[in-house]
Amino acid sequence: MGRKSNGESTIYEGSDGYWHGRVTVGTKDDGSPDRRHVQAKTRPEVAKKVAKLEQERDAGKVRKTGKAWTVEKWLTHWLENIVAPPAITENAFSAYEVAARVHLIPGVGKHRLDKLEPEHLEKLYRKMIQGGAKSSRAHQVHRTIRAALNIAVRRKYITENPALIARAPKVEDFDVEPYSVDEVKRLMETALKRRNSARWAIALALGLRQGEALGLRWADVDLKLGTLTVRRSRLRPRWKHGCEEPCGRKLGGHCPERLPLRQETAGTKSKAGTRGIGLPDELVALLKAHKATQDKERRQAAQLWTDSGYVFTTPTGGPLNPRTDYTEWKNLLKAAKVPDGRLHDARHTAATVLLLLGVAERTVMGIMGWSNTAMAAKYQHITASIRRDVAQRVGGLLWEPAETADEGDDEDGAAGVPIPA
Repeated sequence: MGRKSNGESTIYEGSDGYWHGRVTVGTKDDGSPDRRHVQAKTRPEVAKKVAKLEQERDAGKVRKTGKAWTVEKWLTHWLENIVAPPAITENAFSAYEVAARVHLIPGVGKHRLDKLEPEHLEKLYRKMIQGGAKSSRAHQVHRTIRAALNIAVRRKYITENPALIARAPKVEDFDVEPYSVDEVKRLMETALKRRNSARWAIALALGLRQGEALGLRWADVDLKLGTLTVRRSRLRPRWKHGCEEPCGRKLGGHCPERLPLRQETAGTKSKAGTRGIGLPDELVALLKAHKATQDKERRQAAQLWTDSGYVFTTPTGGPLNPRTDYTEWKNLLKAAKVPDGRLHDARHTAATVLLLLGVAERTVMGIMGWSNTAMAAKYQHITASIRRDVAQRVGGLLWEPAETADEGDDEDGAAGVPIPA
């Protein structure tokens, strides 16, 4: 038999009684040939292994050499070195980090990356749901491991992504009941008796996300023109210890010398999230009154005032913490005696009212900051109470006394009858 050419696979019987095969699958980091070794008791067995390795090489599915990653080490590396901001937004990174730290690492972290099976992930999802987690949380964990392993496949640390095969938990749809017109009025009236009342008017009338409302600065608001521009989102602060000697506090946020771990604000959720919005006259009046109240607080706080420029602040001018804002929302619901709900339900209410009023879908998308029309269907939660309210308004319009003829005559239509646009 002639000599094998460079890079060609070889099969031979060794002095140890086993058959051996060697396959060149590429080059190592230092430029030398990457020769892989397989062995078996018989020549047909080793020939089969050699052929499989050649197929994987030709398909670009050969795993890199080196010590195999565990799921825990790979997730940690992926978070710290690949997707850490600014590669992705702070909020997206936070969701990935929680899914990895709370669920994936404790659940499947000890598995070797190349030995992780779809069944391991499916068992984890099932255990989460049985433990009381919502299906949406389990699905977030699934999306996290899928994204992390996709990168591992591209970098050839594994040849296939088991998360693409694993059956993801079905996210259960749930109906969100937006607040009725009556309930919204009660909320608005009650809010007028509390600090930052315009904050809730903006949520219920314009549907701004929590971070968008808390990220508003006066530079984004034009009270003369009656417009505001959404440019950023306020992030929930995260802290680390800044003390040189241990302060004895467990959490970094309680440290007297705490240091921020993330920026105060980030960009909007999507490109569509950066948007200009026209303000109703009533909301302009509320914002003017709010600005006057804030100026009074500035004078009272004197040297303690922090000139942050935010529309909604603490009594000393600092930015509002999203957690504090959420607590105030819950207190407002109790004070207004309306059903308990998420802060995001205010956004559902605003979207529903806009759609009920017949505002064009494209316009609603612009106001709400949606990136696709499918979102409109998700927010059209028309409850019986709202239907009834609309019916009563229509009834009042149709059966109220007609206006006199000279007030509505024109050449295009009869008196008092509006002409469709």
